[in-house]
Amino acid sequence: MMMAAGTRVAGKWLFWSVLGVLTILVLIHVLRPEPVWVDLATAQRGPMEVTIVEEGKTRVKDRYVVSSPVAGYLHRVTLDVGDPVMPGELLAEVDPMPANMLDTRSRAEAEARVESARSALNAARQRTQAARADAELAAAEHERMATLERSGYVSRELLQQAQATAARSRAILKSARFDEEVASHELAAARTRLEVSAARSEGQGPAEYLAVRSPVNGSVLSILRKSEGVVQAGDAILELGDPSALEVVVDVLSFDAVNLEPGIATRLSGWGGTTLDAVIRRVEPVGFEDISALGVEEQRVRVIADMITPRDRWEMLGDGYRVDAAFILWQSADVLQIPASAIFQHNDQPTVFLVTEDRAVLQTVVTGQSNGLVTVVNGGLTEGDQVVRHPDRELSHNDRIRVR
Repeated sequence: MMMAAGTRVAGKWLFWSVLGVLTILVLIHVLRPEPVWVDLATAQRGPMEVTIVEEGKTRVKDRYVVSSPVAGYLHRVTLDVGDPVMPGELLAEVDPMPANMLDTRSRAEAEARVESARSALNAARQRTQAARADAELAAAEHERMATLERSGYVSRELLQQAQATAARSRAILKSARFDEEVASHELAAARTRLEVSAARSEGQGPAEYLAVRSPVNGSVLSILRKSEGVVQAGDAILELGDPSALEVVVDVLSFDAVNLEPGIATRLSGWGGTTLDAVIRRVEPVGFEDISALGVEEQRVRVIADMITPRDRWEMLGDGYRVDAAFILWQSADVLQIPASAIFQHNDQPTVFLVTEDRAVLQTVVTGQSNGLVTVVNGGLTEGDQVVRHPDRELSHNDRIRVR
């Protein structure tokens, strides 16, 4: 009887003990917080670059507006846009109106204009000689750098800088030659006006027509006056330029322009062909106000870049074409990186939630360059570590997580 009573008492204690343990387990399961749903990202190594990307357009470097040298009757222009022209080629014909005889003062002014044009031509010739010397020096320096680079004495970057300098020097020389040609034709125009007036004063009749000729080697960019009719002296007729000498004009936000300087490498894309290489030649020191597509007033700065890719790769690119310009501020071929959205400030230090055994653990990291999408990690993580991509306010240190 006593053994049976003891067995019943032990059975009751065992029943109530098991029931209490089960109750505690149920309460723990019910009361413990649910795992937080998160997205994960993996720290991995790879190439990265920091760029400023803006939309730009191509532009012929040297443009020349050909105008009527005298008042008269313009014959119809037979050229079309894109037609090539050579120096001295006939562009248009103008029947001059009878020239008035010059008085003493007007003749002196005309002679002074001839002398001024002659001085401008001499100055242009001197600039051409200086540009030619600079181009020869830059070409020699490029050859020397190429030899040293093949021997391993200089870096590839120095060779590219020498190549860009040589390209700029050639472009400056070509521009100086154009200026010399223009100055030569301006002198001829001044002489013509003086000679025609002199012939008029001597009783000679005017020429049948006055030929308007091309001052440069290039192509017709636009026709400002196609139809025949009366024109005044100085009225624009044609616009000429060399389509093989293009530059890229990009309007950059002033906030970004302070990070740009001449010599920064630029990548051009979005024009319908292969990616092209360019280099910044000038960042204009004056900004201007522009209205964005959303109606927001913006301060922008004009940046000019020269293409260094060979002409045969962009021969279909013309004046006024749209391009996407990416200015490369920093780049590396192999760095550890994670999404920029995974990093936040905790105790004034960059921190991430590192995933350890299905839990999110606060981890301080050392960050480097960032392009807004990904950020370089210089310390605190290793390749293959997983972090929470978009941590929210509900996530705390050592919380359980569940991957979406």
